[in-house]
Amino acid sequence: MNDYRILVVDDEEDLCEILKFNLENEGYLVDTANSAEEALKLDMTRYQLLLLDVMMGEISGFKMANMLKKDKKTASIPIIFITAKDTENDMVTGFNLGADDYISKPFSLREVIARVRAVLRRTASESTEEDVEMIAYRGLVLDENRKNVMINGESVALTKKEFEILSMLLKSPNRVFSREDILAKIWKDEVYVLDRTVDVNITRLRKKLGEYGQNVITRLGYGYCFEYK
Repeated sequence: MNDYRILVVDDEEDLCEILKFNLENEGYLVDTANSAEEALKLDMTRYQLLLLDVMMGEISGFKMANMLKKDKKTASIPIIFITAKDTENDMVTGFNLGADDYISKPFSLREVIARVRAVLRRTASESTEEDVEMIAYRGLVLDENRKNVMINGESVALTKKEFEILSMLLKSPNRVFSREDILAKIWKDEVYVLDRTVDVNITRLRKKLGEYGQNVITRLGYGYCFEYK
């Protein structure tokens, strides 16, 4: 038995119960909700992963994810979208909102369990050291152990992917990383990832970094780097 708690949000009650049963058989603690409205009444900070349907009632899965990512208390909770919407634009929208994975219906339960396991493995704390390793550039400070980024003393809410990309770039300033480099390092366990996923995450990261967004440079035809100016 493990201590990972998962919330399944889908307006298909039967599907919720099937996912709950199978995930609990894998040792996870699972709660369900049949709408975003119902889910948002819960203490979202209790969960280590959300399985979130896109097409629901007034509050869609995309809208709910956007709400969670704007709240510092829930911004880092990983999300897997489960949906019948499987066009490239829908996938890009999901990843643009900070999704960690995207599963299209119909799916096999083995696939869902494998992806859940992969996301939880990636988002688990990777460091048990007490020493705090920090990378700083002027007013930008990245704390590796606490998984936190500060700009001029103010905390910045980054998704796990955004944090890992920034860490990768800051550790090798002025070095250009290709999309392939970034995908191999940051999305190494992904079953399927679009090339545009890197671009989307870089664009989102720049916006969150404010004045330091201009330091994340695009080298056309080559990739990205964090340039010390």
